[in-house]
Amino acid sequence: MKKSIQAFIFAFALFIGVVSNSQDKRVTKADNEYEEYSFSPAIDIYKKVLDKGYVSADLLKNLGNSYYFNANYKQASDIYKRLIDDYGKDVGPEYFFRYAQTLKSLGDYEGSNTVMDKFSEITDNDVRANGFKEEKNYLKEIKKNSGRYTIKPFEYNTSYTEFAPSFYKEGLIFSSDRDTGNLARYRHTWNSKDFLDLYDTNDSSVVKLGKEVNTRLHESTSAITKDGSTLYFTRNNFKNGKYIKDDKGVIRLKIFKATYIDSTGVWSNIEELSINSDSYSVAHPALSNDESTLYFASDMPGTFGASDIYRVSIKEDGTLGAPENLGSNINTKARETFPFITNEDVLYMSSDGHPGLGGLDVFATNISNGKLNSSVVNVGEAVNSKMDDFTFIFNSETKKGYFASNREEGKGADDIYSFIENEPLLLDCHQAVTGTVRDKISNEVLVGAAIKIIDENNIEISSAITDSNGTYSIDLDCNQGNFVRAIMEGYVPAEEYLGKSDGKAKIIDFYLERDKVSGGYGDDLAKLLQLSTIYFNFDKYDIRKDSEIEVQKVIAAMEKYPSLKIKVNSHTDSRGKDSYNLWLSKKRAQATVDYMISKGISKDRLEGEGYGETKLINKCSNGVKCTGKEHELNRRSEFIILE
Repeated sequence: MKKSIQAFIFAFALFIGVVSNSQDKRVTKADNEYEEYSFSPAIDIYKKVLDKGYVSADLLKNLGNSYYFNANYKQASDIYKRLIDDYGKDVGPEYFFRYAQTLKSLGDYEGSNTVMDKFSEITDNDVRANGFKEEKNYLKEIKKNSGRYTIKPFEYNTSYTEFAPSFYKEGLIFSSDRDTGNLARYRHTWNSKDFLDLYDTNDSSVVKLGKEVNTRLHESTSAITKDGSTLYFTRNNFKNGKYIKDDKGVIRLKIFKATYIDSTGVWSNIEELSINSDSYSVAHPALSNDESTLYFASDMPGTFGASDIYRVSIKEDGTLGAPENLGSNINTKARETFPFITNEDVLYMSSDGHPGLGGLDVFATNISNGKLNSSVVNVGEAVNSKMDDFTFIFNSETKKGYFASNREEGKGADDIYSFIENEPLLLDCHQAVTGTVRDKISNEVLVGAAIKIIDENNIEISSAITDSNGTYSIDLDCNQGNFVRAIMEGYVPAEEYLGKSDGKAKIIDFYLERDKVSGGYGDDLAKLLQLSTIYFNFDKYDIRKDSEIEVQKVIAAMEKYPSLKIKVNSHTDSRGKDSYNLWLSKKRAQATVDYMISKGISKDRLEGEGYGETKLINKCSNGVKCTGKEHELNRRSEFIILE
């Protein structure tokens, strides 16, 4: 089984124990090596102690973990099996989970499921157990997304380690331990490999980044701004030429930032980020499309598992906000690491906590519009395999990308692979739909109208109610066709079909027609249809321009309901002689009727009558002083339903 140097990069925290009652001083040395994450010598010592017949649960845990975090899954599986067989459920659920993962990596899915059943029995509220119970057919689900990629090995792979690609100009920056010049002095004891440095491929060859970035410790995962001026990268805790250990003797990981100086062609001004700590790891930077948010992995306090995905805002002055954990839908009690964000706000990451094929798998979830509750989807084969698959990056415009894996067919411990996406990944797709619901004739907003999302099987998915402004806002799944339907009592429902889309927000306004005129004889149609009052100028009977649109609404109602007959009642204010006002009101009623006839309404459906100043609606009778606005209220026409 191949060893993978990337274990150093994603294994932040381990269950570290001390072998009790050991009679061999070599165990103490192995424990010290283990606590410093120097797994390669720890493995040798633990094996010798085990071969001499000394065994304990802690020894088996440490030995199994040493294999597990070096991706030696066959050896890890054998040790975890012995641990569980000899010590049972007392060893803790995490070791059942890791044992199940090793079996899955070896292709024993049935055996892995059996162990996961036991894991589920002894855990409470663990997303991995819940996910397993809900998705026992996870292999079928993974199969649905498989076969979408055409992959091939990266042209610059060697027999050493290559991983952590990031887009830079027309090429890549990646991490490798190919430089063996520091073999004797600086070889890392985690897995007896050389330390990692960052390399650039933009000159059609592999060029090592300068000594300002690369040091005698590890430099790995990176992210570069689109203008190429700022580089974020992962490095061991390193300051003033010296590495820094925490209180356990562990050299933690930190994210550093570098600035490219055009005049010198050198990355300089190296500084560590404010979110770093000497007591926990912060690593694997990724930038949002607008570069206002930095995503990363960490085991800081509040982490659900071995490592979680976090994000932090980048302020205009370059300072950072407070880190935010992406939550239990995305993060599990295992490892979530190596985030990458596409232009469409799809988060890709590696995890061994979500259902996968073995080891670390690549997963994706839609985080557009700030949502963190979308389904987490395994991207399937051939990107994912039985081994560890990680550091996935993807250009959603060109459909090209890269990832790393320690699969058997590779050249080195870890290798980079390029790929082309032939079919899009089916993710949760959230589309925001907003709009206003109005009466088609009066144009008045309809408060309390129901908006329903109906799928193509005529099943209601979600609903909303229009507010006091007649507006609504609702989300739908844009991976499928949906009907957006507006319903209001007394109106004919209306709907619009939306097919699969890219998730861009859409505005849909509805104009509902009444299913009938619900008034009876003597009711005012203007009130039923919420029309504005028809007003006339002083001493005039021609229809004003601002009132013409209201008469047009009455005409529309009569066209909609052919059996409707109305009587136009016209009124005047109290100014002028009573006899004149009576004559003027009759002229106004007739003018309104004639206007409607000219627009196609049959005259046998219309009547008109003038009432002069006999039916004032306010105090403004003869001799009462009123304003012009108050008098105007009496100069009106009404539309009374006859049948």
